[in-house]
Amino acid sequence: MEAVLGHLRGAIERGTYAVGDKLPSEAELCRTLEVSRPVLREALRALQTMGLTVSRTGRGTFVVADRVDEPTFGDYTAGHLLEVRRHVEIPVAGYAATRRTPDDLDRLGRLLDRMERETDTTAWVAMDSLFHLAVAEAAQNPVFRRVIEEIRDALARQSAFLNELGGRREQSNREHRAIVEALVDGSEHDAVQAMSHHLDRVETTLTHIVRAGHPDTPPGGGPDA
Repeated sequence: MEAVLGHLRGAIERGTYAVGDKLPSEAELCRTLEVSRPVLREALRALQTMGLTVSRTGRGTFVVADRVDEPTFGDYTAGHLLEVRRHVEIPVAGYAATRRTPDDLDRLGRLLDRMERETDTTAWVAMDSLFHLAVAEAAQNPVFRRVIEEIRDALARQSAFLNELGGRREQSNREHRAIVEALVDGSEHDAVQAMSHHLDRVETTLTHIVRAGHPDTPPGGGPDA
């Protein structure tokens, strides 16, 4: 999928497919690129998430930009999502460290064990959003849980994007483990640091994906620029 995405992204950024152009049909692209339809569709979804294309029902996929500026996950841009996550999930982790119950720790531990054994990306992504929801629940404030519920779909879309293009799963498992260990220890400081590090790595990977198509982006550029 990454190879197909790289080919199509490169063709768009070079102008082979200009803004306003319609991409060839799925059947034609599958023949040309010698890939299956599921692989092609994953690549097309990634192009749309990157903001390069838009799919119009019954008409096909059209190029709407020739440069990746900021991925969009559902109703939210990467920058907006990360900004809110920093303001919500970092302090939530601190509250969870001092308020978590034995049931909360048991739930998080079992979920993390499943995530570390899971090999199916779709199943892992679903558990990833559940993990962040469980941390919010451990903070014992229903408002925090409601906020994470509101962005849960966007979190899942972002997680899938990062795993498909950034190979984030194993690294994310380690970061999640550090968060859980801080909650077990009841250390507010360590929990805040662990969640902050996790979101830093998310931002770094997003920035790397965006800059991959135009490496001349100056330092500091990317989703949060």
